[in-house]
Amino acid sequence: MKVVIIEDEELAAEHLKVMVTEIDANIEVVAMLESVDSSVEWFRTHPAPDLALMDIELADGQSFEIFNQIQLKCPVIFTTAYDEFAIQAFRVNSIDYLLKPIEEDMLRQSLRKFQHLRKTFGALENTLNLDELKAMLTSQKQVRPNYRDRFLLKQGTKLLPLRAEDIAYFESKEGLTFVKTRDKRSYLIEYPLEELETMVNPKAFFRATRQYLVARQSIDKIQVHLNGRLKITLKPLTEDELIISRYKAPEFRAWMGE
Repeated sequence: MKVVIIEDEELAAEHLKVMVTEIDANIEVVAMLESVDSSVEWFRTHPAPDLALMDIELADGQSFEIFNQIQLKCPVIFTTAYDEFAIQAFRVNSIDYLLKPIEEDMLRQSLRKFQHLRKTFGALENTLNLDELKAMLTSQKQVRPNYRDRFLLKQGTKLLPLRAEDIAYFESKEGLTFVKTRDKRSYLIEYPLEELETMVNPKAFFRATRQYLVARQSIDKIQVHLNGRLKITLKPLTEDELIISRYKAPEFRAWMGE
C-alpha cells in the first residue's frame, strides 16, 4: 500500500512514517511533503497513492488549498491539534481524523478502518465536504477558551515566568524551540511550535512560516514580495528572512486588520 504523508513539522513527519511502517510492513511511504505548494506539484506529477495522511495546518496555508487546486483521487486521514469535540464532528464526513499528538493505537485503528472500507467497497476516492470542514475549523478557532497569558521557562533549577505580552516571537531551529522576548532575550521552551500555536491567543500571534510564530506587536515592517508573497520584518530582528507564502498572505492581511 502506497502512502503519502503531508506534514510541515519534520520530527512529526518522521515519527508518523515510523509508526505506519511498524504497524504494517506492507505500507510504503512514497512521499513526505511539507507544504501546499509541494503537495500540489507532487499530485500533479505522480499517480495517486492509496492513502494520504494530511495535517490540516501547513506552513504555507491550510491543506484545504490542495483540494482547491487539484482533484485528489485518494482517501485522506487528517491529523490535527484541535480539540476532541471538533474531531467528533468532523467524523460525519466518513474520513478519519487523528488528534495530535498521535497515538499508535489510534493510528492503527484508522488504518484498519481504511483497509476494511477498501476491501468492502473497492477503490476509494476522497469524499471530503470541504466547505463543511472549513466552517467547523473556523468555529473551533472561535470558541477556543483560556489562552496562555504567561509561560514558565526552566532555567537550571529555577522557573522563570514570562508574560505572553513580552514575547516577540517563537522560533523552531534544529529540532528545538526558542522564545525571543521584546527586550532581545532568548530562552529555550519545551513546547513545539505546533502546540504553542494552540496555546496562545490567535489574535495576538500568527504562524508566519514553518519556523516562526510571531506576535502582532513585534511586526515592524510589511513589504509586498514576489508572486503575491509578503516579507515581514520583526523587532527584534530574526536571523532568517521571513516570507509569507501567497496562500497565507490573505489570512495574514486579514489578521493584521483585526
